[in-house]
Amino acid sequence: MKKSSISKFKLYEEAVQSPEWQANYLPQYYTWLFGKPPTTMREDFCGTARISCEWVKISPKHRATGLDLDAKTLEYAKKVNMADMTPAEKKRIKLLKQDVLKPTREKFDWIGAYNFSFYTFHERKTLLKYFKAVYESLEKKGVFFLEMAGGEGFKENISDKKKFKVDGVGTVQSVWQQKQYDPVTQVNDYAIHFKLPDGKWLEDAFTYHWRIWEIRETREILEEAGFKQSMVLWEHSDDEADEFLPQEHGDNRRDWLAYVVGVKK
Repeated sequence: MKKSSISKFKLYEEAVQSPEWQANYLPQYYTWLFGKPPTTMREDFCGTARISCEWVKISPKHRATGLDLDAKTLEYAKKVNMADMTPAEKKRIKLLKQDVLKPTREKFDWIGAYNFSFYTFHERKTLLKYFKAVYESLEKKGVFFLEMAGGEGFKENISDKKKFKVDGVGTVQSVWQQKQYDPVTQVNDYAIHFKLPDGKWLEDAFTYHWRIWEIRETREILEEAGFKQSMVLWEHSDDEADEFLPQEHGDNRRDWLAYVVGVKK
């Protein structure tokens, strides 16, 4: 494998994330539920903390905390993603090398776990512990967003390629690889590879060993953790934009994307 000086974190952000959308769209459900806009958020498994950075840029009232255990990604977040922020914005964001299984002393209006990150927990008791920690870390009125994916298409042994442009780099090809799913353990391996414009190949730039949790069992564990109300935001697409709307039943798609929302009140 050839090496490149281009950061794999930058490639990941461009290929996978939609931080502005996630910082602006989903918190509207907090306003809908409680009649006021949220101001404080926590980004779990935050990685390079792009969502946290976008959140504090919205207004001087917004504060964010990002939690992650990987020191390299947190360092990238501080050196790169926070570099163009104003001094005032930097004061309103904290990035902590901390386990999400432990409650934070600070309480938040909303907490988010994006890009299926909680799939890293394979055991039910561990997921329950995480949900309880989140519940304790929310304000008396708070919302917990969990990004989820599933369906048979998410379990097939396939590779999906797409191209995207990166400023200063050019056209990059990403390859999302799904390996052999184990129906007994519900665990699957995934990887992201990148091919750069000069032909250099970044194999296994990111790898994941995930348990594929289902929506119903996730909601049941949320209730056990204290979230007496939850809802599902199911993906709806049209020619102009994607949106996620509350519904209690979903169409049986080959693969699906949704947000499960735990409500504390």
